[in-house]
Amino acid sequence: MRLLHTSDWHLGRAFHRVNMLGAQADFVGHLVATVREREVDALVVSGDVYDRAVPPLAAVELFDDTLHRLADLGVPTVMISGNHDSARRLGVGAGLIDRAGIHLRTEPSGCGTPVVLADASGDVAFYGLPYLEPALVRDEFGVEKAGHETVLAAAMDRVRADLATRAPGTRSVVLAHAFVTGGAASDSERDITVGGVAAVPSGVFDGVDYVALGHLHGCQTITERVRYSGSPLPYSFSEAEHRKSMWLVDLDAGGTVTAERLDCPVPRRLARVRGTLAELLDDPGLARHAESWVEATLTDTVRPADPMVRLTERFPHTLSLVFAPERGADDPDLSYARRLAGRGEREIAEDFVTHVRGAGPDEQERAVLQQAFDAVRADETVREVAR
Repeated sequence: MRLLHTSDWHLGRAFHRVNMLGAQADFVGHLVATVREREVDALVVSGDVYDRAVPPLAAVELFDDTLHRLADLGVPTVMISGNHDSARRLGVGAGLIDRAGIHLRTEPSGCGTPVVLADASGDVAFYGLPYLEPALVRDEFGVEKAGHETVLAAAMDRVRADLATRAPGTRSVVLAHAFVTGGAASDSERDITVGGVAAVPSGVFDGVDYVALGHLHGCQTITERVRYSGSPLPYSFSEAEHRKSMWLVDLDAGGTVTAERLDCPVPRRLARVRGTLAELLDDPGLARHAESWVEATLTDTVRPADPMVRLTERFPHTLSLVFAPERGADDPDLSYARRLAGRGEREIAEDFVTHVRGAGPDEQERAVLQQAFDAVRADETVREVAR
């Protein structure tokens, strides 16, 4: 069976101040053409279809058009909700849409109930694991500790239990939206840290033939059977080195995976340039970025006049301007920035406690801080879903 694996469309999202809806529509056209031309048997979309719980009308219209075009192809589609989606809204009408061959899986309770498709070699069971917010699904899965690994492990137990009841030789595909250990993150993914740990080991997914992951925006291979497709379009300058693509996966009669990476159309290249304003304006080697979306980092010790105006004369598509003046090693601002670099919110809070009272928090106080951060994040998720 031939699968096309994609995720993280983020319909309705802008890139800085650039409306990306046209580029997203171009991607959908490319997706539909690829499904038809490469004779795909099933399409899997691993979450973050929309960029937010209440997407703009234009994004909803694009999604509606996409569903109609996929249904017209007669190629089954399995789709899950991600942490940016409202699972309840995305799943509206799922029962009716199911009849058109578009299988939306947004309810945690359905993790162990697959979409079963067949080819000449037998059945393939597709299990959709929507994004599982630990604090909201712990009761559903009966876990004592609300963490990403525990709830995903419980969901996969249901998958393996169902698979054990199926005919011998039944192949299996799992769609999941999660941060798996070994994956490389970018700046455009929403933080899903709970209890201080966001990543889950790939071994959680043992026992299935292919795992189609969503959440991280870079296309990457965790193992030969566990892969991220990444987002089809860039959503931050941290993705400047990404090659935007999808996975074309062939699953043979024995469950062996063969994967080919297919490029997605990118509306404009990204470039990150760094130096003084004079260097950026004069360096002939930067001419290749004239048509790129540009993030410029200025290192001038004194902020120059009208830098954006002057930069856009050479780089008309400059979208981001960052000031990072070069300073001496003893500069207090620099040392403070270094202390914060790479530190999480809990570590920064603990540093503040140390600064204020001269001693860091003990284990009990650390636990209270972490509970506070988790409670805020869970509350934000609930409010997002309720919108």
